[in-house]
Amino acid sequence: MSTRVEKIEQLLTDALQPESIDVVDDSHQHAGHGGYDAEGSHFSVTIVSRAFAGDDTLSRHRKVYAALGDMMQKEIHALSISALSPDEI
Repeated sequence: MSTRVEKIEQLLTDALQPESIDVVDDSHQHAGHGGYDAEGSHFSVTIVSRAFAGDDTLSRHRKVYAALGDMMQKEIHALSISALSPDEI
């Protein structure tokens, strides 16, 4: 069974073919707060993909949310997203 970090990485990779991706489980910083889950519920994602070229921030976030599908409703309580196109790095 894969971890939630691995599942997030796989879903985003499948949908957005990133040049780079970094997913960090920040859940330990939220212990005792709403939505905390010891299996991981708070994440930060930095993703660089050509799929974001020409998109504004909202459109990029929507693509990430769409790629994660049900995880956003059931397994992820909070997600910080840095989504860039290759020409922005």
